[in-house]
Amino acid sequence: MDKTQAIFRSRKPVLQKLGEYGFAKRGKSYELTKVLPSSGFLLKCKVTGGGKISAKVIEPEVGEYTLHLTNSAGSFVGSVREEYEQALNDIADNCFVPDVFKAAQTLRLIEYVREKYGRELEFLWDKFEGNAVWRRGDTNKWFAAVLTVSRRKLGLNSDEVVEVIDLRLPPEEMAALVDGVRFFGGWHMNKKHWFTIILDGSVEFEEICRRIDVSYTLAVK
Repeated sequence: MDKTQAIFRSRKPVLQKLGEYGFAKRGKSYELTKVLPSSGFLLKCKVTGGGKISAKVIEPEVGEYTLHLTNSAGSFVGSVREEYEQALNDIADNCFVPDVFKAAQTLRLIEYVREKYGRELEFLWDKFEGNAVWRRGDTNKWFAAVLTVSRRKLGLNSDEVVEVIDLRLPPEEMAALVDGVRFFGGWHMNKKHWFTIILDGSVEFEEICRRIDVSYTLAVK
C-alpha cells in the first residue's frame, strides 16, 4: 500500500470541506495545486467523484518528481517526502471524515450528531479502527462511543459482528432500562453509568437520538 492509500484508507471526502480548503471543481472531480514551501515543488491532488484521491509532486520547469516515493535516504529527498506526507495528512484531517461504519442507523446518527452538536467521531485506537468516540468540545468528556462487537459478547446467541453505541445514563435509571434484548450493559464501559444499543433498528432512531441528548448533558464531570 502506497503512502497516499495508507493516509486516506477508510476515509471519505466532504465536498463542502474540499471547497473550503481550496479544491476547485473540475467536472465530477475536485483538484488542488499546493506549494510545498521548503522545496518549492508543487503538490497536485485530485479527488474523483467516487471519493478516490490521487497525488503527485511536480518540480517546476522539470516535471513530475518521484524520488520521494522511493526508499532513497538523501536529505533533500527526505525533506520532500516529509512535506508531501504532511500536506496529505493536512488534507485528510481537514477535508475527509472516517468511512468505517456501514450500518444505516449508524450513518444517520453520525449525521445527527454532526448537525446538532458539530462533533465528529474520533478514532483513538490505531489497532481498533472499528471503535470511535464522540466527546463534548467544552469538557472533552465522552458522551458516546460507536463500536463493533460480536452479538455473543452482549450475551446473545450469535457470532454476528454488529455496530453498537454506548451511552451514559444516571445509575438510578440503569436497572429499569437494561433488558438484554434492546438495551444492554455498557460494552467495555462501567455498567453502572453506561448502556449499549445495537444499531440494527431494534431501537427506533428517534429514541436513540433522545438518549444521545441525555448522554451529552451527563458528560460534564
